[in-house]
Parts: sequence; C-alpha cells; structure tokens
Amino acid sequence: VQLQASGGGLVQPGGFPRLSCAASGTIFSIDDMGWYRQAPGKQRELVARITTSGDTHYPDSVKGRFTISRDNAKKTVYLQMNSLKPEDTAIYYCNADLITFSGGKFNTRNYWGQGTLVTVSS
Repeated sequence: VQLQASGGGLVQPGGFPRLSCAASGTIFSIDDMGWYRQAPGKQRELVARITTSGDTHYPDSVKGRFTISRDNAKKTVYLQMNSLKPEDTAIYYCNADLITFSGGKFNTRNYWGQGTLVTVSS
C-alpha cells in the first residue's frame, strides 16, 4: 500500500500545474486525503485537505488559488495550482488515511507520498 505523487517540476510565476497522487495496493477505502508542502528551512504545512464527502479546507496562503479534488474510483487526489508565486516553491507531499482489511478487521493508517518538487521561477 502506497501513495505515488507526480506532476511537479519547474514552473514560471503565474503558472498552473496540477499534481496527482494515486493510492495503490489492496485498499478497502480511502478516508480524508490532502496535500502538504515543505519549503527549504521551513516546517511542513497543510496546503489542502478533502474529506470523503468532498468538503475541502485551505489555509489563507493558497485559498482561491489552489483546488483539491479526488476521484474515488481511481483512488487519486489532485491539486490544481493556479497563479503560482515563488513562495510556493516547495516539496509537495500527498497524504491520505487508507483503510485496509487484514486479520479479520479493518485498519486505518495514515500514509505519505514520496513528495514532488515544485519550483516557481522565471
């Protein structure tokens, strides 16, 4: 069971890349999913989070510019980023609560993807 993120790279200011993160393995279902980022010399911070019912949460720093969505059938979460600024440069990590079934019971565990670097520069 793992999360695999993709979609990072070098982007010009004002750019609009989309990150994807797919869950793989024997997964019964997925609870909350989200994206975090960590800039050089800073702590990891929440960028966006989405519940199973589609409710979303964003910090003020990205509200109105970033949009999180999910495709439950594809076990994938997306982060559409618009109007990127140099201060958005960071490693972006996906995160999800994955529910598996083993040992005769359901187990919920929080997983992190490997991170994808987004560099905003002209």
